[in-house]
Amino acid sequence: MEDYRFGLEEEYFIVDAETKAVQRRMPAAFILALKRNLGSAVTRELLQAQLEVMTQPSLACTDTREELRGLRRTVGAIAAEHGLSFFASGTHPTATWSGSHHTPALRYDGVMQDLQMLGERNLLCGLHVHVELPDTDRRVDVMRRMLPYVPLFIALATSSPFWRSRRTGLMGYRLAAYDELPRTGLPPLFESKADYDAYVATLVEAGVIEDSSYIWWALRPSQKHPTLELRAPDSCTRVEDAVAIAALYRALARHLVRNPRVNSDLTVVDQAIAVENKWRAQRYGIHGSFVDCRTRRAVTIPEVVENLIVELAEDMRALGCENEAAGARSILKQGTSADIQIAVFREAEHRTGSRGQAFRAVKSWLAEATLH
Repeated sequence: MEDYRFGLEEEYFIVDAETKAVQRRMPAAFILALKRNLGSAVTRELLQAQLEVMTQPSLACTDTREELRGLRRTVGAIAAEHGLSFFASGTHPTATWSGSHHTPALRYDGVMQDLQMLGERNLLCGLHVHVELPDTDRRVDVMRRMLPYVPLFIALATSSPFWRSRRTGLMGYRLAAYDELPRTGLPPLFESKADYDAYVATLVEAGVIEDSSYIWWALRPSQKHPTLELRAPDSCTRVEDAVAIAALYRALARHLVRNPRVNSDLTVVDQAIAVENKWRAQRYGIHGSFVDCRTRRAVTIPEVVENLIVELAEDMRALGCENEAAGARSILKQGTSADIQIAVFREAEHRTGSRGQAFRAVKSWLAEATLH
């Protein structure tokens, strides 16, 4: 069936309720309470300071939005009972990665053994959007043709302007740190599913990875689900932003499936331009411009959003997600989480004359907005 079911995975920082300092070790009672109330909808992440929730496969954006709100409310209520809080953002504004403790699990033991210090530095949270395609064998083809659009989702989701109590100068610093890991960044331009399968098989047979779940590209065929998984966006502080990005990605996936000639002629030049645009999305967020490899000119992010919404109008109608996908316009108008974090920081620093107070204001806003 061509229903393009979709689901979201959100990663959160677990913090002290009062100071909003990152929680280095997760209390066992807190985890048990989460599992008792949310079951498989909540999982541990690589580092104990992180948590992941996931929505059920859905056909309606309204259902996913309400489920996501419910998950956040439940996590917040249980966290409060244990003297904790949480928030959704790509980086924790003040946390240091040194001294991070990974979650005890066989998989994570192996990952940390392989990554060493890079694993400790992975104090980062993202948004993952899964979309089921009518034919799972076409996921590699759609992944290839989706490549030029990935920077837009990065720009719309930026929520990581701070790192270790410093303004990074980037709107989305998370991927700059995350891409230190192997098998990250934009995926290669595989010509076919057979090429992708050969790549995975070679790494598995050589003992480099156990399976394709150890491939952490910004976009990948999911190993666990029959989906094409977008992994590039920062964790979105506002629920509405996450749903808007998911709806737009879902409509785009449908469009590419139904229009196989779109981006069918991508070359290594197009891939290189996509890599450049990815950097520009991280650096400038929604305030920068992308390089259009067809016209060889710079286009602003608002131009890119408007053109895409027009191009996907039929797909958004068919999926019933017009309002949600058009929420990308609201992100442009209101600013991303990164924009608001910077504004909160500047206002508080100007008012108090203290960087420490300014960072406390940012963390308080993150915790409040995550549950808004």
